[in-house]
Amino acid sequence: MQLFKKGKVKEVYDLGDGRLRYVFTDNISVFDKVIPTAIPHKGESLCRTSVYWMKKAEGMGIATDYLDSPSPREMDVKKADIIRDYSRITTETTNYLIPLEVISRWYVAGSLHDRIKRGRVDPKSLGLSRGEYGEPLPEPFIEFTTKLEKVDRHITEEEARDMAGLTVEEMEEIKEVVRRLDEDMAREVVQRGLLHVDGKKEFAFDGERRLMLVDTFGTADEDRWWDKEAYDRGEFIELSKEMVRQHYRKTGYYQRLMEAREKGEREPDIPPLPDRVRDEVSSLYIEMYERITGERWDRSP
Repeated sequence: MQLFKKGKVKEVYDLGDGRLRYVFTDNISVFDKVIPTAIPHKGESLCRTSVYWMKKAEGMGIATDYLDSPSPREMDVKKADIIRDYSRITTETTNYLIPLEVISRWYVAGSLHDRIKRGRVDPKSLGLSRGEYGEPLPEPFIEFTTKLEKVDRHITEEEARDMAGLTVEEMEEIKEVVRRLDEDMAREVVQRGLLHVDGKKEFAFDGERRLMLVDTFGTADEDRWWDKEAYDRGEFIELSKEMVRQHYRKTGYYQRLMEAREKGEREPDIPPLPDRVRDEVSSLYIEMYERITGERWDRSP
């Protein structure tokens, strides 16, 4: 195998014949920073969860890039071209990664809540009066960020269409697929005491310019989950990578990072996780694999 790309949390190898292999590592990243702490079992839990949802999507008639999973940490997928020069992408281009992350939000949380508090998002535009943390949205709020840039940035739907070479109809198809997948996930995981709060998905076109769901989704990395029983009591128990984000918010690192980015200054290095937090996060990833998929993790030594 030839190393094709080394990402923040997984390595991608070119197998030839139009196939790639994802190798999931135990790395973890937040705020576009790789934390210098490995999380035991994280890679396997993400890979197995991703395979679970890819198979579910195919069962719903949604095309994906998934081919096979040769080991619990590996996933083979179809290869699509990565075009970093957006000007080369047109509505006729085929077999390419759509350079967008599609984020769907079903509750007020995370960066959406931050933007509402700062006055950057009007809660009335979301069908809400105040936009309090934890409020369910009457309709999913679907937004877009860049995918291939050093730091993801929010862009409008029109900008996203132009950047990705999408027609209006293709953009509507993407949003409809996202809604269908999210609604299916929400119905399933609520039976295991989870609420699906928000998440991201990625897409590509195949050689015939047919839409494909790609990469990974529905995991404790890409998506946010709350414990339903606690939510019904008015508590918000984060059951995702958000737990790690909250750690860095509490330590003040997140604020220092955001201030440096806004001022264009050198960004502070992200510190490692304390051992206690590392072990808690590892246990969480195993637990979330079981609660998201309903399948048991072999906990024997």
